[in-house]
Amino acid sequence: MPRPCKPKTIRGRPNSNYFKPAGIPLKDLQETILTLEEFETIRLKDFLGLDQTSCAEKMNTSQPTFHRALTNARQKIADAIVNGKAIKITKDKE
Repeated sequence: MPRPCKPKTIRGRPNSNYFKPAGIPLKDLQETILTLEEFETIRLKDFLGLDQTSCAEKMNTSQPTFHRALTNARQKIADAIVNGKAIKITKDKE
């Protein structure tokens, strides 16, 4: 039986829950789901420019866990940009 997940500290909230390519209706697009945890990793590391150790401490998580979430977030964002998908930011994985 796996260990239960520890709650992560998330201080930043997105101003918008959706990002999509211009000129294409949302109903015609595939979605990439970005969790709030993944959003927070991008905010701390890429937007605020903090080092990975500081980011992990701010999120109350280990550095390897932070790195995995950051890698997942970057992969999802890259997939959405390259393949023209909408990005939906949500609390939990769907």
